Amino acid sequence: MASQPVSGPAARQGASDAIPAHVAIIMDGNGRWAKSRGLPRAAGHERGVEALRRTVEAAREIGIRYVTVFSFSTENWRRPTSEVSALFGLLKAYIRRDLARLKREGVRVRIAGTRDNLPEDIAKLVDEAERETIDNSQFHLTVAFNYGGREEIVRAAQNLAARVAAGDLQPSEITEEKFSTALDTRDLPDPDLLIRTSGEHRISNFLLWQCAYAELVFSDVLWPDFDETALRAAVTEFAGRERRYGAVTAGAS
Repeated sequence: MASQPVSGPAARQGASDAIPAHVAIIMDGNGRWAKSRGLPRAAGHERGVEALRRTVEAAREIGIRYVTVFSFSTENWRRPTSEVSALFGLLKAYIRRDLARLKREGVRVRIAGTRDNLPEDIAKLVDEAERETIDNSQFHLTVAFNYGGREEIVRAAQNLAARVAAGDLQPSEITEEKFSTALDTRDLPDPDLLIRTSGEHRISNFLLWQCAYAELVFSDVLWPDFDETALRAAVTEFAGRERRYGAVTAGAS
């Protein structure tokens, strides 16, 4: 029987059978949100930052402990220079404005993705965010920035291959668990739930290894409009699903 909608004390306490521990989110629809209002795309990205703040707070209220968001992909470099600069500026603004509060509230911030090609000030700022919150453990926010799932897997394979070449690792010792330790998310549990906003039905090179058994929820809500109600709806859908991990449930024929 499906679980009831997530709300009230059960939501805050985080019942293990209904509340995902780790939610990954593809924040999509900023441009369409802005276009539908006759605004520049940058305005949509700005409202998207507000949606991120709302979502992090809502996740903590519901009882989710890990949130990973897709902020800037390795493919996003193909966008106009002005838009790329705007996205960098928003990341800087978010960290500068929220870092002290996140640190105070026990949030650990991680940045997944390669630091290659990042402007020096951005690289220093993300290093600062990770360094300043490294001792926090109440909530875990990971921002995938300059990130691509395939590129991450290639980097992990290269790192393990280098260890084999150096004699520090035997090929037979490369298990799924060992491979996971070479990924950007090595300290995180795999996502239980992947949400994509804006009605698109694809995962767009996001957490390809980690989401092998994640439940997928595709929301029609454009990211700038995403809020606690939309998050609770996704979590409620998650709670109504049966996760079998390739096994057969008891009593199934």
